[in-house]
Amino acid sequence: MDYVQNTPSDVAAMLRTVGVRTLDDLFAAVPAPLRRDRPLDLPPALPEADLVAHLEALAARNRVFEPGRCFLGAGAYGRFIPAVVDALSGRGEFVTSYTPYQAEASQGTLQHIFEFQTMICELAGMDVANASHYDGATALQEAVAMAAEHTGRDRAVLSAALHPQYRAVTRSLCRARGIRILEVASVRGTTPVSTLKTAAEGAACVVVQNPNFFGCLEDLPGAARAAHEAGALAVAVVNPLSLALLKSPGECGCDIAVGEAQPLGLELSFGGPGCGFLAAREALLRRMPGRIVGQTVDAEGRRGFVLTLQTREQHIRREKATSNICSNQTHMALRAAIAMAALGPGGLRRAAELGVRRAHELAERLERGSASVKLPFPAPFFDEFVAVVPHASRVARRLLEQGFLAGLDLHPFGLALRDHLLLCCTERHTPADLEAFAAALEEAVRTVSP
Repeated sequence: MDYVQNTPSDVAAMLRTVGVRTLDDLFAAVPAPLRRDRPLDLPPALPEADLVAHLEALAARNRVFEPGRCFLGAGAYGRFIPAVVDALSGRGEFVTSYTPYQAEASQGTLQHIFEFQTMICELAGMDVANASHYDGATALQEAVAMAAEHTGRDRAVLSAALHPQYRAVTRSLCRARGIRILEVASVRGTTPVSTLKTAAEGAACVVVQNPNFFGCLEDLPGAARAAHEAGALAVAVVNPLSLALLKSPGECGCDIAVGEAQPLGLELSFGGPGCGFLAAREALLRRMPGRIVGQTVDAEGRRGFVLTLQTREQHIRREKATSNICSNQTHMALRAAIAMAALGPGGLRRAAELGVRRAHELAERLERGSASVKLPFPAPFFDEFVAVVPHASRVARRLLEQGFLAGLDLHPFGLALRDHLLLCCTERHTPADLEAFAAALEEAVRTVSP
């Protein structure tokens, strides 16, 4: 059985209906050089038992790290996920649901999207949030496009301390929209507000990440003022869990907040799927991409939910759409909403506090224990920090052999970052984990050859 549902007679009937004799006739409009005239070079099918054994052998090649031995963050984090997240999000009505085009038949889906939007607004200090995005990087590009449409300007200022992948996605997608990107260099781990102020002249928006890619805390109120004085919008890229402790983008004067909801109940899952969020002030409501779920009452006065604004190309004419790349990650948004509801404000704050405490304990332990390990950036940091480690790439490989995932080697992101490691801690690290990692790192530094 080849799992192709159309029988030869089905295919023949469809070809007659279309008005052609063969499948080759159907695809005649495709130039011959672009058509494959031979079967795909695939191995023969396996019996089910052999296939299972083959897949198990492939899976066994993966390296699995215990939570306390993984110090890699850089945008994706191994945080604690309450058991209720899997229990509820795994229910059949959630895992099989699709786009809620019919509101009267999709009240449950619409409600949990509405709850997600509400909680994102509360965290970000904003008036309105949409029904999520593919990921944080595409959410940022949408925010930049919003700012360009709102201001009528075609240039965006990005801090170079913004995540490199977010910058790359934004550059790529903005190029097609005619939006120019200007990057402002960071100095000792943070972005000088004075430089942002100069660069913001004539720009549609100023984008700053807080905590930034290096884990450092930026002057978000200062960046917002610099943007507004130049007539630009202020866009903040944020880690949602950090907002349980830090002032929200709204409190700091920003106009738009974007980020990745992965720290809120989403597994790492080999890098995805994620769940981007975008929240903004009410004045920007009709510039927002995608769609928004709203709360209303029916004819009998009962609470109900509807798709309030639907500005994506599936709903309106493409030329009128605010975006044609956005989509809501409904299931991931559901997991994030369940996690936020289960933990509550106190639980989110406690998780954030533990991550911050563990990161600072590790930083102090590394500086105290080894004269060769230094912290190059003086700025306060959240739960990630950069450490200068001699022969960092070789040290990281040595630690990998000992079962430690020793953060991110920053050398590929710039020559000035040679021998710099970005280390992350979460609430899943214990003091014993920190001591074991610090001791292993110091030993690796002593024994690795230059």
